[in-house]
Amino acid sequence: MAETERESIREATLEGLDAAARKGRHGDRAPVITDDMLHTVLRRRAAGESVEQIRPDLIIPTGKRKGQNPGLASIYRALAEHEKRQAYPQALAQAEADFAALRAG
Repeated sequence: MAETERESIREATLEGLDAAARKGRHGDRAPVITDDMLHTVLRRRAAGESVEQIRPDLIIPTGKRKGQNPGLASIYRALAEHEKRQAYPQALAQAEADFAALRAG
């Protein structure tokens, strides 16, 4: 009986996620490092500043930590993702196309 109930809950959850996806909602968190913040970090790093020097000037615009500074790990993660996108633009475009095809059905 518990297994049947668990399966019912699972199916209802998946249906809810599908309905939300059709409405354009995907349940992701808003990124802490926005594109504007990333461009600021990239520009200032090119000028020779360290991430530790840049961090106090960055302010999170939305979410639970709105108005606070992002963590160093968040900044470094955003920089690593940016470098990946720059190094493999075709792979990123293909992955996005594959994801869009999966969502379409």
